[in-house]
Amino acid sequence: MPVAVVEYKGWKEGYRCGYCASEQGKVSAGMWAHSMTVQDYQDLIDRGWRRSGKYVYKPIMNQTCCPQYTIRCQALNFQTSKSHKKVLKKMLKFLSKGDVSKVVSEEEPMDSHIEDVGACDFAYKGESHVSQSELTPLGVDHAERVDNEDQDTGEKKEEGNVQKVDSDSLQLHADKETPVPGEPSHSAKVVHAPPKPGKGADLSKPPCRKAKDIRKERKLQKLLQNQTCTVEGSQLQAADQVFLLQNSKSKTNQPKTIEDFVFVSLPDDAQHKLEVRVVRSSPPSSQFKATFQESYQVYKRYQMVVHKDPPDKPTINQFTRFLCDSPLEAENAPNGPECGYGSFHQQYWLDGKIIAVGVVDILPYCVSSVYLYYDPDYSFLSLGVYSALREIAFTRQLHEKAPDLCFYYMGFYIHSCPKMRYKGQYRPSDLLCPETYIWTPIEQCLPLLEHSKYCRFNQDGKAVDEGRIKELGRVRVLHKRTIMPYSVYKKRRKGPSDEASVQQYASLVGQTCSERMLLFRS
Repeated sequence: MPVAVVEYKGWKEGYRCGYCASEQGKVSAGMWAHSMTVQDYQDLIDRGWRRSGKYVYKPIMNQTCCPQYTIRCQALNFQTSKSHKKVLKKMLKFLSKGDVSKVVSEEEPMDSHIEDVGACDFAYKGESHVSQSELTPLGVDHAERVDNEDQDTGEKKEEGNVQKVDSDSLQLHADKETPVPGEPSHSAKVVHAPPKPGKGADLSKPPCRKAKDIRKERKLQKLLQNQTCTVEGSQLQAADQVFLLQNSKSKTNQPKTIEDFVFVSLPDDAQHKLEVRVVRSSPPSSQFKATFQESYQVYKRYQMVVHKDPPDKPTINQFTRFLCDSPLEAENAPNGPECGYGSFHQQYWLDGKIIAVGVVDILPYCVSSVYLYYDPDYSFLSLGVYSALREIAFTRQLHEKAPDLCFYYMGFYIHSCPKMRYKGQYRPSDLLCPETYIWTPIEQCLPLLEHSKYCRFNQDGKAVDEGRIKELGRVRVLHKRTIMPYSVYKKRRKGPSDEASVQQYASLVGQTCSERMLLFRS
């Protein structure tokens, strides 16, 4: 069973902010993640954390110059705005007719900045040099003996041993194939006997169908002819796309859904073909490796043209560290998405070449947007907005196989920076309360943010962080390849106390993650 191993780096104060240009206004905490389960990372981003490569950081909200609020879109209830429809129609017009509209979008690409570059630079300067052998725990039996060490000293026995990663945490919902008492099993073969004359339709023959339904089915079969979405080169998700489109039109006189624009069938003489491929980036799949250089060249051009980087700055090393490396362990669950959980690159192929790449994490409850880069020659297509809409549609698509996966996380919403408010236009969306970690509809948050850049959104004054650290002694530690609770490590430790640092770490990650992840101590 995979387990998270992290090195807490502490607070970084007084570094440059890329949003307000303050030279010393940023304050954040960070840790280097050698490995991490998708459930741990899901729980961390639900406490305001975020990753850049293997560095995981959390803004100290009441102290940093530009508070960054975690924002999520309720993908299943997503409402396409007029501006979003314009972008989607513009893409369809370009694909079908080759029409090029040179209207520049005012909206920025989803996370077009590596938001905490200062914090990330700080992390990489102090990049971990711990050997892999030191990070590999000894056998489980040895760890359990250490867990019980407190009992030998006569101290009060802790409630249960250190929690193990729950193997059922990724079993999203019960098995749908379990037969219900009193109902026939789905696997049972039902044989219909031919009816007697005059006794109704012959159930052994296909039912009669309307010509309108037959025409509709033929249209759906052509649906993916020009616009496809593949996972590692397969068409496994094609049926899901058709299912979503059928559902989106199940009710008459309903406004068009995002699927009506994204998965629409193009004419036979369409000028261009767009294909979206989802390739696993960590560990790198064969398709990821085969397209690495082409993808990197798109990133390099993007950084130079859009962010004005000098030609020598967007190096392969930087590209790999920030956008390819990931601490997330690849996981697959019976009721999870076909592609599994973990880190991926969503590649946009236009007429056989990559024009954009969306870096995403697929987690138990969400698709989390990490970064987007694109070929500047195609900026007229508003690829930042278009990719965000495609990722929302992708989230809805994954939900069909993974029922708990229903949110699209857009990183941070920064109200104090006007150019970063565009994320609030993806509705309905929620912001995370920085004190109680409860999700609040953005409509309730905006009036508060107009008065103060730092806000507690939960208006219940008595509400507290339910996931706060309650027992510091139960924090899991990895010391000399041995897993132990902090209460044991504290007795073994030689030299000055590190309790203040461990307390700070545990208060930021919360009790659950602190008991599941391993905090490395040298």
